[in-house]
Amino acid sequence: MTVKSRIQVIEEQIRIIKDFPKPGILFRDITTLLKHPTAMCAAIHEMKNFCEEKGATAVAGVEARGFIFGTPVAQALELPFIPVRKAGKLPRETVSCSYQLEYGEATIELHKEDVTPADRVVIIDDLLATGGTLLASASLFREVGASVIGCSVVINLNDLGGRSAIENAGLELHSILTY
Repeated sequence: MTVKSRIQVIEEQIRIIKDFPKPGILFRDITTLLKHPTAMCAAIHEMKNFCEEKGATAVAGVEARGFIFGTPVAQALELPFIPVRKAGKLPRETVSCSYQLEYGEATIELHKEDVTPADRVVIIDDLLATGGTLLASASLFREVGASVIGCSVVINLNDLGGRSAIENAGLELHSILTY
């Protein structure tokens, strides 16, 4: 399957739902992608290629949908998978970062001992909107001395400014689809 046909298969499985969760929003639903094995394999393949090209030594996924995409990418590359979790979910010593959401604040954490300064990490998530979650995740890895060499997402919502925020932070963004 060519890159163009892989991307087309993925895009065909993204359902667009009007006025969800509120009027005026066009919601990009990835659950239809998840239940389509060929499209899901194509998405994993695209993300895997990015990680390989960047020379990743570890793959991170942001809770929860980043786990869905990040774990199979890490397995395909035979690399460690590092979960970035919501606060209070990890049992060992963590580092944490709080960041602003549209209507409040969130905190994410990382097991401190899961990462070394030698690690070259690609952070994976399903969707990029404003960039807050990916930037907070990158901050965690940098705090423990790892290099964040890029971020990979299935969907980039271009009008919300996330790509600019990621690139202004010195990170490369790989997105399969941009809307």
